[in-house]
Amino acid sequence: MAAKERTGSRPGKALQSTEQSGRVIGSAIHAAISRGFVVGREVLVGKVPGIVVGYNIATFGKFIGNAYPLVIRTAMGVTKCSIDELQLV
Repeated sequence: MAAKERTGSRPGKALQSTEQSGRVIGSAIHAAISRGFVVGREVLVGKVPGIVVGYNIATFGKFIGNAYPLVIRTAMGVTKCSIDELQLV
């Protein structure tokens, strides 16, 4: 019996081109910057203080850049966050 050929995708998941993913992630990052979430800005993740240290450009995995465009450093470590999870200080 031959091995099953794997395409790297899950059933029901549409494949996006890298260029299309890049545009969506770029739009999410631009929206975050326009709302004031720039590198070095102090924020609150719930009640935990943190600092914006970068932007998430990941195109695969659990925390992709279009859903979680901000990388935040807190006393507990580094995390990826959406704009809705944060408040500006």
